[in-house]
Amino acid sequence: MGKQNCFFILLISCNFMGVSGYPNGLVTESCSSMTPIHGGAIAQTSAAPFSVTASKATYSPGDQITVTLQAKSGTFQGFFLQARQIGGGAALGSFTITDSTNTQGLNCNGANSTVSHTSNSDKSLIQATWNAPSSGTGDIEFSATFVRVYETFWSQVKSSQLNFSTTAPPSPAPTSTPSSFNPSSSLVLISSTGCGINKTCFSNPAGCDAATNADCYFMSSASPQGGSDGIQFEISGKSNGYISIGFSDDTQMGNDDIYICGQDVNGNIQVQHAFSTGRLTPTIKPLENVSNISTSFNNGVIKCSFITRNSISTQQRAADTSYYIFIANGPTNGGTIQYHPSRPFITEDKVNLLGSQLASGNANTPAIIKTHGALMLIAWMTTGSIGMISARYFKQISKGIQILGKDIWFQAHVFLMLLTVAATITAFVLAFVSVRGWSGGAHPVIGCIVMVLALIQPLIAIFRCAPDSKRRIVFNLMHAINALVIKVLAVTSIFLGLQLLDNSPNQWLLKVMGGFVGWEFLIYLILDFNLCLKKEELYENVVKTPPEPVVLLIYILGNLMFLIALLVGIGQT
Repeated sequence: MGKQNCFFILLISCNFMGVSGYPNGLVTESCSSMTPIHGGAIAQTSAAPFSVTASKATYSPGDQITVTLQAKSGTFQGFFLQARQIGGGAALGSFTITDSTNTQGLNCNGANSTVSHTSNSDKSLIQATWNAPSSGTGDIEFSATFVRVYETFWSQVKSSQLNFSTTAPPSPAPTSTPSSFNPSSSLVLISSTGCGINKTCFSNPAGCDAATNADCYFMSSASPQGGSDGIQFEISGKSNGYISIGFSDDTQMGNDDIYICGQDVNGNIQVQHAFSTGRLTPTIKPLENVSNISTSFNNGVIKCSFITRNSISTQQRAADTSYYIFIANGPTNGGTIQYHPSRPFITEDKVNLLGSQLASGNANTPAIIKTHGALMLIAWMTTGSIGMISARYFKQISKGIQILGKDIWFQAHVFLMLLTVAATITAFVLAFVSVRGWSGGAHPVIGCIVMVLALIQPLIAIFRCAPDSKRRIVFNLMHAINALVIKVLAVTSIFLGLQLLDNSPNQWLLKVMGGFVGWEFLIYLILDFNLCLKKEELYENVVKTPPEPVVLLIYILGNLMFLIALLVGIGQT
């Protein structure tokens, strides 16, 4: 028996070793095949949702090339990157490890000839610098394996071919034609030195230095060195797609002159000039008089510096140098910027771009949007919830107790639901008044559906059948299903809205909302369980005092605690 137990433990241990994978990235067993040994799992055959891009299309002996691994959608946990000769099966050259937190070198055909992950944390973009061999190796390509989760991976995702050149390409001659991006990824040096002295700066957190703080969102403006005309801008911030600065006559987005530093379709950082109209995707304009562009993307931080001689203007007035400044960041899709998931940082006052100011500001939510969120919370987590509970569980215990000729539960239900619909309409109007258009994303779509269904619900109630009608069951069913759909969609919309409002690192408002929903679900379980018990008691002719009023009182007290916590949180955003 002891031997059998030992054999069983050994068998389990072997199986575990066979399927545990390599979260630390030490996968030299896959140097040749580039296929993970994941318990028999095979590579996906569908198009990979990842890309491998190089900063150059040709290379020469000794060249350094930046290679970018990027998720087109979702994230990846592991990766395995090599440079290989076209048709070859061995790693070539070596990599310089610049991000030791997420990358490490492996010896597959020489030291650091391969790069892999250091942990199974989620990643969306990785960059590494490849050093070409000192002797010719012919045309090459970069090949990578991406692991999304343990059993789902894509093997040997390839870059475009890099042609071998025996001589280094000549340096481009100086030209007045601006370049939209700098293909090299050498770090652009941006710091707060000179802020308030010879350049205007705006940052969040206030006073942070982009040179030392990766979480610093920073922009500066100044007259170009040498006394030439124009404005020199520096922009820095953490982003998985783009970071932008906007110039506005007010603190509302729309009719703003914008400069964008973001990833193009190949993952390179480009500078774009744009103009926004309402909440629609900004219209890209020609760069025209933009020069001296430098960009970099390292460790998730985008930096760019450039000089513009374009006039900065809005629809309200012609060119000027004093504006409210916006700093926004968000994802890109195929080189096109997407709606930023959180509010931009906005200066408290207009800023002179050619002055020497230390501007302050934040991403505080406008009062009208806070009111919108508060009304939706009150409507669908308090008045609406209590109204639904009163109709579902309190018909029997309040039967015969009437106000104005109707049972008290019915009057309470009607009053609370009318309050809910009124609060929803008010919140709906406030949102559109604030945005002055369509903001995009799932939140407004779901909110509009909730608004429509909330208006339909009382109409269904007005045309309901008499209680003794054979069709009454149809009304009951439609009324209940519509209420359930509204509730689910309203809660979903609230979660999405809180996500937009809450810029805190741990997004505690979402966690409180999760507790709020859990509290309500628990009360429903208790009341449903009690309802089942009562049916059983009636069958056995056992009469007991119903606990529903006590449960309702406890629910209301808990509800108010969660509601107050969320309202206070919304007020602080």
